[in-house]
Amino acid sequence: MATSKLPTFAVLAAASIVGGAIGYASLPSAPADADAATPIRRLAVASVTVRQRPPQPGDHWAGCNGPRAAGTAPLYRGEPGYREGLDGDRDGIACEPIP
Repeated sequence: MATSKLPTFAVLAAASIVGGAIGYASLPSAPADADAATPIRRLAVASVTVRQRPPQPGDHWAGCNGPRAAGTAPLYRGEPGYREGLDGDRDGIACEPIP
């Protein structure tokens, strides 16, 4: 019985496209005044693959609504704005996406 290579090829092709999209979306964006949001970057931000705004020195959040609204969440241990009070399960990731 001969097996088809099409399913394997389709999976690899899909993985390549998704990987390329994520890699492209992680590239530094244009200056803030330029509207450089591409559909791929918007998709990556929406899927929480790429943060809309990276944490910045001086960030301090009273709760998780702030970093989520700013597009900075999730916050990882060692990043500006992270504190254990925001990390309910103490896994080093604060303000995780709400499922």
